[in-house]
Amino acid sequence: MGTHLFFTLKLHFPQRHIGTALRLSITPEKKNRQKNASNLSAFGALATTLAATLGTGNIIGVSTAVALGGPGAVFWCWLTGILGMATSYAECYLSVLFKEKNSEGLFVGGPMYVLKNGMHSKRFSKFYALCTVCAAFGVGCTTQANSLTQTTSSTWGLSPHLVGIAAAFAVGLVILGGIRSIGNICMKIVPVLGILYIGSCLLLLFLNQDVLGKSILVILEHALMPKAVLGGIAGYSLKQAARYGIARGLFTNEAGIGTSAIPAAASGTESPSRQAYISMTAVFWDTVVMCLLSGLVIVANMLKHPESLYGINETGLADAAFAYLPLGGNQFLSAALAAFAVTTLIGWSYFGEKAFAFLWGDKNIGVYKLIYIVMIYVGAVIPLDVVWECTDFINALMIFPNVLALFRLQDKIKLR
Repeated sequence: MGTHLFFTLKLHFPQRHIGTALRLSITPEKKNRQKNASNLSAFGALATTLAATLGTGNIIGVSTAVALGGPGAVFWCWLTGILGMATSYAECYLSVLFKEKNSEGLFVGGPMYVLKNGMHSKRFSKFYALCTVCAAFGVGCTTQANSLTQTTSSTWGLSPHLVGIAAAFAVGLVILGGIRSIGNICMKIVPVLGILYIGSCLLLLFLNQDVLGKSILVILEHALMPKAVLGGIAGYSLKQAARYGIARGLFTNEAGIGTSAIPAAASGTESPSRQAYISMTAVFWDTVVMCLLSGLVIVANMLKHPESLYGINETGLADAAFAYLPLGGNQFLSAALAAFAVTTLIGWSYFGEKAFAFLWGDKNIGVYKLIYIVMIYVGAVIPLDVVWECTDFINALMIFPNVLALFRLQDKIKLR
């Protein structure tokens, strides 16, 4: 959060240009067109980023944040997105600035290339790449596969083993087709999923409009001045709200971790500032919009239908809220979670692939893809608590080298 705040001030609030950034994200570039048709388009890079970030973090992540940190966690999660846009701009700018071409003539980049070409540190670049590979198998693979099987098992009674095999097969067909296959799938699926989910949240908020104002006040009150019986408990509550809100916000938008910079560099866009603006909108949609809507829906339901919370676990707050959505709300939420999980598996496979190639070369990519497909099945059948604890730890490891590069190279980042 300190890094987010620093770059917000250093770059003179790039968040104020979000309107321009949103326009650029849907406007074809007239000049500096891709020299190689196999490179991603600017929108394809954004869609790939959103595919990897939109999903369980926006729904289950927010649910667990509220359950463990209270309603105030929604505010801290949202604030992570607001300030995180500046960090996302910075890391994507540097990634485009220091990108390379691989043996196939495609652009490749990301924090590992920034650390290598910008900071001239092979050790840090290899460490970050190794962490990214581990994160691809953990954060991007097992959490999504686990959430997928949890959802399909509880809603439709499907076997985790069967779902794990089916997901591994479906994702395998896409990632074996390469970056163009990944980008094309993401551009077609992600916008539709996002619109459907945002629409369902707005409908629920309309149905609960009588408690919407109170929900906002409760979130702010618990974020800044949590109520408690004793003063010591109040401090603990504030700590928990900030800890889980920030952690889940970071998990879902990945600003500061640096992964969004990997597809940003893969685009054919030659202007670092243009691509950085476009990539910055991923944080806006992911956390500023979708996580906030999820949090408001959950808190509004807690206030209006407290009886719906009896007997549910920390991941069930979203289920309880969507039960009041007309025409099979829980079925819709389960289908959305399953679809988001699959797109996240596809998006994160690319992050890990580029890091794996950085360490061991493009010739061994087939080995990585095979392991990734197997890990989808493994993640589908292991305990959820182990998965989530590992994600926070791996996120922390990835932050340090990425943030170090941002501060060391801050003078090269320009806001145009």
